[in-house]
Amino acid sequence: MSSQRILEPPQELWRAGARELAHGVVERLSVARQALAEVGQFLVEIESRGPMELFGHGSTAGWFAETARISPNEARDTVTRALAVNESRNLDGTPAPAFAPIAGAAAAEGDLGHQQLDPILAVLKKIPDDASADDRTGAEQILVTLARHAGPQEISNVGADLLAHLDPDGNEPKDEDLKPPSREVHLHKRDDGWWRLNGLLDPEFGARANALFETWGQRRPVDDDGNRDPRTPGERHGDALFDAIHYAMTNDKAPTLSGDRTTVVVTIPLETLTSGLGAACVDGVAQITARHARMLACDAKIIPALLGTESEPLDIGRAARSVTPAQRRALNLRDHGCAFPGCRRRPKHCEAHHILPWGQLGDTDLDNLCLLCRYHHMVIHGQSGWKVQITDGRPEFIPPQYLDPLQTPRRNHR
Repeated sequence: MSSQRILEPPQELWRAGARELAHGVVERLSVARQALAEVGQFLVEIESRGPMELFGHGSTAGWFAETARISPNEARDTVTRALAVNESRNLDGTPAPAFAPIAGAAAAEGDLGHQQLDPILAVLKKIPDDASADDRTGAEQILVTLARHAGPQEISNVGADLLAHLDPDGNEPKDEDLKPPSREVHLHKRDDGWWRLNGLLDPEFGARANALFETWGQRRPVDDDGNRDPRTPGERHGDALFDAIHYAMTNDKAPTLSGDRTTVVVTIPLETLTSGLGAACVDGVAQITARHARMLACDAKIIPALLGTESEPLDIGRAARSVTPAQRRALNLRDHGCAFPGCRRRPKHCEAHHILPWGQLGDTDLDNLCLLCRYHHMVIHGQSGWKVQITDGRPEFIPPQYLDPLQTPRRNHR
């Protein structure tokens, strides 16, 4: 056990700068963690000798709760944690090695507190009994190294990955675990063309759906002009569900319907399509704007039905304007996700955008394509004033004059 000098705070904290304040907090946290680690070492020694012999008390945790004036649960957790990370002695006096000695050493150095030790111990306790000593030591080293700079949730996440590697089969399922789940989803179309969705999800499906909403429904980062994501949580969840369905529909392994992948038929007059003004009809019922139809035509699996001035069918096209798998892989490698400046959406959340629209004879090749997330795809196809061009093989975006009078091209510097 080592002694640590008591750090005196500055007399006038209001004079301290940001660096001095931050350093003071970090330094004192380390001292506090070292002190708590030493308290744990005292508790282990008390447990080894016996609290009844020393203090006439039935348990170390009970004695500690009275002495520290804390709750029995907190005292019990402290003693259990101390016994796990410190070497102790058996009843016959022989040494009892620590369950997590690497974590204990890091705690003694002041690098880890109970917020990091608890998730580490929780993971180590779940390692299968047939795992080798090297596997256990390696897992503990990984977790402790991470915990020096990470919080409880990140430690738990990495711990789950380690457990999946050490025990890929998991626990043997019980009979009750094999019952088929009961799930209900109802989709009802309203008279105005909108759809109402409701249902009841089993625990597994609900957890997956919640994870999808939390991951794909995150707020968009503040852009270069300081604008924040204005969407409500419900709107972000709606966009996340759309992205998930769009991703499933455009996946190469998507199921087919009557020999073809899921498709949407968009009926639109030729003049409306080329001008971008007016409305189109989806699947013969619901209306969308021509701008929306042109955006869908960039990369969606749609079949365009072009009509003449007398509404006669001029062409029932084939869904062949979308990028090829090879082109999509090339776009993923080149753009690394949404190419719009400041956006961090990954490739799987993006669509291929035709810089020169196909309705204006734009080619489907890399010099006329870039990746955009759904939000920025709508921005480019809207009235925002943003323009896209390819320069030196990379997409760059020209802002509208109200944002930048000089309209200096911008790139995503991911």
